Amino acid sequence: MNTKTEIDALDMRVHIPIERHRQLLQIFKELPVEDSFVFINDHDPIPLYYEFRSIYGDVVGWEYLNRGGREWTVKVTRTEASQGREFTEISTLLDLRNADEKEWKQIVFHRYGMMEPGDIMEIIAAENPKEIHDIFTQKFEGQHSWSYKKQEPNEYVVHITKKVKSGLGDDGFAIVNEFDLRPFPPTERHDMFYKAFADTKPGEAFEFINDHDPIPLYYQMEAESEDPFRWEYIEKGPDQWKVRVIKTKE
Repeated sequence: MNTKTEIDALDMRVHIPIERHRQLLQIFKELPVEDSFVFINDHDPIPLYYEFRSIYGDVVGWEYLNRGGREWTVKVTRTEASQGREFTEISTLLDLRNADEKEWKQIVFHRYGMMEPGDIMEIIAAENPKEIHDIFTQKFEGQHSWSYKKQEPNEYVVHITKKVKSGLGDDGFAIVNEFDLRPFPPTERHDMFYKAFADTKPGEAFEFINDHDPIPLYYQMEAESEDPFRWEYIEKGPDQWKVRVIKTKE
């Protein structure tokens, strides 16, 4: 076994979440049988484990070397050779038949949050993922499409397309960005927020998730921003705060 890959841990915390997935999936794709690599993340990367297995099959050795806090360390081993699935129409694959049903929501919505508009996620389940569908309908109405590609006993195949919500006229807005600030340190969170606001045009909005009430940021924006905006709470704690920021028209 390659001892170097066991010693040199890849610190993925410096990358945005979608880039972490891209890099680690590529590393595993090229990994020889019985070789390993170690990476560090700032939260439990269990959704990535299921993405690995969905794409490459049951050939993924997954060992936690450290759990908790801002430093989760995982050793990944390729146990057997596998071809892996190549994507054309879809952007990623999540085979929920490999996952505990209690983890479905975490796996699906963690990965959905990283998707760009136009990306398609394929999920496969042994039974109809009705709870997941209901959440998409309630929380992301007008922002996604849900299409059953197969509905057979023990195999449901669904394509979920992420799309940008269309504008609603002078009094409406289009949601053009969604992101989760919780994995990032406070200084990076502020930079990400201000960049999102700068990239948003009048009549557009973005939504973000934080692990505490970001009300100080609201007052800072009120004091500094030359662009009019509206601040709406979608969720208010205690563990998750979700805010919609709308850059209003003149």
